[in-house]
Amino acid sequence: MKALIIGGTGTISSAVAKLAVKRGMDVTLLNRGKHPQLIPEGVKQVTADITDEKTVDEFLSINTFDVAADFIAFSPKDIERDIRLFNSRVKQFIFISSASAYQKPGVNYFITESTPLCNPYWKYSKNKIECENILMQAYRQIDFPVTIVRPSHTYGERNIPVAIHGKKGSWQVVERIKNRKPVIVHGDGLSLWTFTHSSDFAKGFLGLMGNPHAIGEAVHITSDEVITWNRAYETIGRAIGIKPNIIHIPSDFLAAFNPELLGSLLGDKANCAVFDNSKIKRLVPNFCASVRFDEGIKKSVDYINSHPELQILDPNFDLWCDRVISAYSSGLLK
Repeated sequence: MKALIIGGTGTISSAVAKLAVKRGMDVTLLNRGKHPQLIPEGVKQVTADITDEKTVDEFLSINTFDVAADFIAFSPKDIERDIRLFNSRVKQFIFISSASAYQKPGVNYFITESTPLCNPYWKYSKNKIECENILMQAYRQIDFPVTIVRPSHTYGERNIPVAIHGKKGSWQVVERIKNRKPVIVHGDGLSLWTFTHSSDFAKGFLGLMGNPHAIGEAVHITSDEVITWNRAYETIGRAIGIKPNIIHIPSDFLAAFNPELLGSLLGDKANCAVFDNSKIKRLVPNFCASVRFDEGIKKSVDYINSHPELQILDPNFDLWCDRVISAYSSGLLK
C-alpha cells in the first residue's frame, strides 16, 4: 500500500508513519521540511507546502497513492482544497478531526460516534465540525472516499500531557512540580479524562488505512483507560519522584484570567471524556490500546530527561500561574 501523509512530524502523524513503515507500507510525507530530525527512518519525504495547490497538484499528477491522510487540515478552506486535489486520485482520504468536536457540555459523559457535534466554546472544534460536514457532503454527492478520525488527548515520548500550559509546551508544569511550586488543576480534579499514547493511536489508525468498511465513516481512536485529572498529575509526579502540590481552581476563574482557555478548557478538558471504542474495535478487530498512562508518562519523562533540548522553560507561564494562584487565594480577580 502506498500512503501519502500530509504533515507527518507531529505527535500522532509521526507515530503513524513510523508504524506504517514497520508494517511494510510505502510511506511518503509531504511537508515543508522544517523538522527533518523527526522523520522516521524508511519514510520518503517531499518538501512542499500543501497550501501551494498548484505545486501539489503537479506532484500528484505524476505520483499515485492508495491512501492520503491530512494531519494539518484545520479549516473548511483546507478541506475544500483537499477535495479538489485528491478526488479521483486516491482510494481513501483520511481527515484527522478531533474528539473536542463532540457536544460541550455533554448530556452524557459516555461518548459514542453518534454523540452530537456541537462545541460553542472553541473555534478549533467548530472548524473541525464544518470540515466534517463538507467531507460527508462530498462523500454523498461525488462519492469522495473519506474516513474521518477523531483523536482525543494523544501524547507521545516528546511531550507530557497536562490540562493547562503555556505557549512553549508543558515542561514548565514539570518544573513547577520539581521546584515544589503549586500546580493548577482545574475544578476539583475529579472529572474523568482519557489519555491515549500515540503508539496505540497508530495501531488503530493503520487498521483503518485501506479498509473499505471505513469509507464514509467517522470513528474515534482512544484508550479505554479512564482516570481523573488529580490522578493524572499525581502520576506525572510519581514519574519524576516528587508529589505535586496541587491547587484546585474553578475552570471559569481560569478562563476569566486567560480567555484563550475558554476553548481548550471549557470547550474540552473541563468536561468528562469517556469513549465507547466499540466502533474502532469492530472496524479493526485486533485493535487494543495497551499503554497504561503511568507507563506512557514514565517513558515520556525518561525520554525528555535524556533530551535537554525538549526541556523548554516558559517563564511567562510560570509567572502567570503565580499570579492566578495569588488572585484566587486572595479572592480577587485582577
